[in-house]
Amino acid sequence: MAHKLIRSKPQVAANPRISSGGKTPGGSSAKQPGAKNSNGPAHKHSTWYAMFSNMACGAAHYAGHPLAFLTAVLLVLIWALTGPLFNYSDTWQLVINTSTTIVTFLMVFLIQHTQNRDTLAVQLKLAELIMAATEAENRLATAEDLSEEELEDLHKDYQRRAEDTLDRLKQRRARLKHAS
Repeated sequence: MAHKLIRSKPQVAANPRISSGGKTPGGSSAKQPGAKNSNGPAHKHSTWYAMFSNMACGAAHYAGHPLAFLTAVLLVLIWALTGPLFNYSDTWQLVINTSTTIVTFLMVFLIQHTQNRDTLAVQLKLAELIMAATEAENRLATAEDLSEEELEDLHKDYQRRAEDTLDRLKQRRARLKHAS
């Protein structure tokens, strides 16, 4: 999915925040007038998708807040303290089991959505850095779209290149040591 966003040059060029790196002519990173609060070009998603995305990001942000943890601890304590009132019945146990299962089930989707979004943002930032580097191989800008086999081959290639570089560095150090 990331390669579609990276390769869609007309969309990127049409967005002044992206094409100028989000900087004003003076070099500051002030927000462009009229720019939306999004982190990139506008997507053609449905209203439902936008609502879900906003809700998922907000819920994931809240879930990671210390107040959410304290709320969960408080609820568990209240549940535990009510045990004697309900004689530790099966229904009493079922309440916590069902509640935690439902919350966990829903949070999986919310967290996965925000993780996908964050991963895509990091991939795009890395792609921008790779493409901006003059000596970098631009094919790495979309490495996340390669198959597992292609990634393994690429890894082996870079591992070999790193070992060659290390060998040359050791040889150079040895020559410098013998020269002095």
